[in-house]
Amino acid sequence: MAVLDCIVLGTGGVGSAALNHLARLGARAVGIDRFPPGHDRGSSHGETRIIRLAYFEHPDYVPLLRRSYELWGELEERCGRKLYHQTGLLEVGPPGGAVVPGVLESARRHSLDVEPLDRREAERRFPGFRIPEGMAAVFERRAGYLRVEDCVRAHAEEAVRFGAKLAAGETGLRWRVEGSGERSSVAVETDRGTYRAARLIIAAGAWAGGLLQDLGIRLEVRRKPLLWFRTATAQYREADGGPGFFFETPAGLFYGFPEVGGGEIKVAEHTGGESVADPLAVDRSLRPADLRPVAEFLRRHMPGVSAGECLRHAVCLYTMSRDEHFIVDRHPAHPQVAFAAGLSGHGFKFTSVLGEILARLAVDGGTELPIGFLSCTRAGIRGS
Repeated sequence: MAVLDCIVLGTGGVGSAALNHLARLGARAVGIDRFPPGHDRGSSHGETRIIRLAYFEHPDYVPLLRRSYELWGELEERCGRKLYHQTGLLEVGPPGGAVVPGVLESARRHSLDVEPLDRREAERRFPGFRIPEGMAAVFERRAGYLRVEDCVRAHAEEAVRFGAKLAAGETGLRWRVEGSGERSSVAVETDRGTYRAARLIIAAGAWAGGLLQDLGIRLEVRRKPLLWFRTATAQYREADGGPGFFFETPAGLFYGFPEVGGGEIKVAEHTGGESVADPLAVDRSLRPADLRPVAEFLRRHMPGVSAGECLRHAVCLYTMSRDEHFIVDRHPAHPQVAFAAGLSGHGFKFTSVLGEILARLAVDGGTELPIGFLSCTRAGIRGS
């Protein structure tokens, strides 16, 4: 087989974006995945994902988010489909918790437009929500949601238009570096043959741990249910100003989206999740234990939603790093290999920019974007 410029292992959220950026840079590239783009077996499905700028997880993510917003807008224009919906995001939590103080710190450090609200003002503005005494709220107007499967397919389809190849239905088994110095290349074995390229990008989501085993990075895959409930009130409708929401409660972190049509609202728990040994064998049924904490959250905080009427569900996968921050870098022993792993359940909004970063790491050997805090050599992410 002819030597390529780059192989991308995984064509989900990050991999499809990386393949897109490679193709638009003129690289001869192939994306390999056992499933087609937009599939429902990994982490990038379930119709919607929140996108927000004032990042409570760490202010260092904000420059990446600014670029991500730009790239989503450019992709929207090129593909002619609406991918980003600006609905605003209501975030609620204790004044001394992680979410509200984290949002305010990111907003302060990066001069972002975030509106603090006391509980009474928040309930007046958003009457579908109940906020207990002692809780604080913030509202970020520029936040919203992304149409997740449409985003993945848009990246993949454009990559093919620019000359990239998609090897869907083909499983990447292992990779190795052949040769040394400037003449070295990377070989990827699949269940159908061997591909060779000058560079390799690994964006395999829940399967990344096995492909990066030599680094000793601990990655835990978790099973995460997504639930849709009946609502008959206009208070939650996107068309009537219903926002996305993220609550930090004593029972855990819960998030959801406005009702976007059909009288259904999607809600999920961000915390918790059963550890998964084999991503291919995850239980995708709905269990009583999946429903219970979300239904209780709805009864306490969203009385206009029928908590006992779960209409449908999906199961996705979180791939957790030990510190719950992404790992984005070049392989320390093999600089021709770049990778993103451990997106820890908050990565999809970044996939446009992570694809650009990985493509630049592969083609140019570096990126101008600040990713040092996501290095694979940082403390605390190795071990069992």
